This record gives sequence, structure tokens and C-alpha cells, in this order.
Amino acid sequence: MGIKTTKVDTSKSKHSRARTATLTMAYISVSVALEVVCAYLTVPAVIPFTMQTFGVFFVLCFLGGARGTAVVAVYLAMGMLGLPVFSGFKGGMAALLGPTGGYLVGFLASALIYWWLGSVLLRKKTNNVWLQAALCLLGLVACYLLGTVWFIYVYHATDSWAKALMLCVVPYLLPDALKLFLAVALAKTLRRALPSVAG
Repeated sequence: MGIKTTKVDTSKSKHSRARTATLTMAYISVSVALEVVCAYLTVPAVIPFTMQTFGVFFVLCFLGGARGTAVVAVYLAMGMLGLPVFSGFKGGMAALLGPTGGYLVGFLASALIYWWLGSVLLRKKTNNVWLQAALCLLGLVACYLLGTVWFIYVYHATDSWAKALMLCVVPYLLPDALKLFLAVALAKTLRRALPSVAG
């Protein structure tokens, strides 16, 4: 009986791992598609208003730091390869070297910050929405910093920090705050309703 039980348990374990792997791939694929759609929802400006920050923080809170970072990395890799996945249906290195390049890199920095800090702080507190929001906020600050530095020193749009902040940060503070908290709240709701693979 013991041997039979062990075989059954091993079979169930393999089935569970296969199901988790399939679910993970499905969530990652859908999340990458979500990032693309969020980039297409654009209001033109020097730095376009998009839903990308919502997409980044949603996948981090829903999938967890490791898988969420993978989604952001895949999305950026698609853009670097020339696929028109960035705002304005742009892609390729030219888009990365444009005025928004620092923010695109900043999305990955945000994800890495969430992942690194989350692996310590959220290990047993994955449903703590306030801690998730705090991590997303730190990531947003990093994104702003990288985007502004890029705008000044790489894109050479201006040599004034005050002007760069007024163009690249100040108009986006309230919209990005709303998108951040919407992402956290929606991720919490969906994690209750759908099978979770967060980690």
C-alpha cells in the first residue's frame, strides 16, 4: 500500500507542477500583451501619458516580483528587437534612445526594486497591499529619476533640472499615483478570484 500511495502522490505532484507551469506561462503571456495595450493607450505629450505604469505595477502585484520582472524584461526585449510595442506604435533602438528611453529602462528598474525588496519584505506578506504600494512607489521614484537623467544627459533635451522635472515628472505625479493604487487594488481582487502563481 505504501508503494502505491507514493506513486499516486508522485503523479499528483508532477500534475500539479505541470499545471502551475502552464498557468504561469499563460499569465506571463497575457501580462506581456497587457503591457503592449497599456503602451498604446496614449495621450501625446513630450513624455506621453500612457497606462504603462499601471501595467508594470499590476503585473508585479499580481504575479509577484520574479514573474512580474520577467514580463517587463520580455516586453522591453520585444521592443528592442523592433516590434512596435512602445507608445506611438514604436519599436527598435531608436525608440529606446528617444526622450522616453529612460522611462522604459526605469520600468525594469522598478520591477527589480519590487522583486529585490519584495523577496525580503513580502515573503510571507503577499497580500499586504500597503507594503506592495510602498514598493511600487519606490519603483516609481526610480523610474522618474532614470527618466529625468536620461532626458537631460542622454537625449540632451535640456540642461535644466527644474525644466526637466516640470516636463517629465510634475504633470505625471497625480495620474501615476492613481494608476499605482488602481493596479494594487485590481491585483488584489484578481488574486482572490483567480488561481495564484505569485512568488
